[in-house]
Amino acid sequence: MTADALKEAEEALAELGAALAAAGVNLPSLGVDLVAYTRQQPFVLVELGRCNVATARALAAALRAGNTPCVPS
Repeated sequence: MTADALKEAEEALAELGAALAAAGVNLPSLGVDLVAYTRQQPFVLVELGRCNVATARALAAALRAGNTPCVPS
């Protein structure tokens, strides 16, 4: 795993965290998958983690409110 890949994942994580916060959603376990720091993988994963029912519903509502599909380029 390259330092650039980890940096990119951390930047994406910050963007996602900020967008979730703006929508009123807090995922307490949000982070870069720890395996990325210890092993060589073909890509880095962002760990969304676990949340309670209220947070799951808030996330679903936020996604429904912004129902325009987002397709990575």
